[in-house]
Formats: sequence, C-alpha cells, structure tokens
Amino acid sequence: MSFAKKGGHNGYISLSKGELTVDNGQLTSGTVEVDMNTIADEKHASDNDLIEHLKSPDFFDVEKFPISKFAIVKVVLAEGGNINVTGIMTIKGIMQTITIPAKVEVKGGVVTVNGKLTIDRTKWDITYKSGAFFADLADEAISDKIELEMKIVAKK
Repeated sequence: MSFAKKGGHNGYISLSKGELTVDNGQLTSGTVEVDMNTIADEKHASDNDLIEHLKSPDFFDVEKFPISKFAIVKVVLAEGGNINVTGIMTIKGIMQTITIPAKVEVKGGVVTVNGKLTIDRTKWDITYKSGAFFADLADEAISDKIELEMKIVAKK
C-alpha cells in the first residue's frame, strides 16, 4: 500500500496478513492487516525523522497501535467491470466505514486487487496540525486528506 499527498510526502506500508474470498470469479469478502511498523518513505527508507514522526502519537501512534485493519462487508459491481468494496477500516483502534473503488483480476489461482481512495485522517483522531482543529496554523497546516493506493496479490 502506498500513500501520497500533493506537495507532501509519498511512501509505503506493507500488509502483514490477510485473506480474500472469491466465489465464481468474484471477490466476496476478506480482511487485511497492515503492519504500521513498516511505514517507509518514497525511497523505502524507514529510519529517519519523517518516519519516526509518522509513527509517533502525533500521527499513527504505532507503539500503541501496531496493526491497522480493513474488513470487507460488501462488494458491489461498478462500471467497466470494476467494483466498489465497502468495509470497516480500523486505524488507532477507531473503526470507520469506507468504500474503495477497485479493479479485481482472478487468473490461475491468483487474485489481484488494485484500488485508490482518499481518506480524511481526522476521522481516525489524527489531528496533528489539522486546519480543521487548529485555527492559528496558517501555512503550517497539514492537509487532512491522505491518498491511498493499494495493490494486493493473493494466492490460493
């Protein structure tokens, strides 16, 4: 999984485990866990001030919440053979329902899921330098939007 913000930082987070269920060639359910200790910057570096700050209580509080989760609750067909995957995303112990537009390919016992969405970090109590919570930040404010791109490859 990768994250990006215009004028900001890009990086990666790895899945630690997961399970997808496919019936008749269609994704129907599943769960994935993200190891928040794997946060890395765009050069895949994981030992620098930016990464340490993202792991701190200001952002993801990784020591207290080392795993984030996504559990699929509904899959609906969308245009062009794509799907909308609705599920519960848990970050910092806070559960929020989100829908991810995705493309799924099932071929030879391998399932590949690609999706992209933007989340509001404040819904998971990540309010550090949020203009929505702190009015006096001026140009020090950090966007509340986090763009996530995911690629999951699962084998039977």
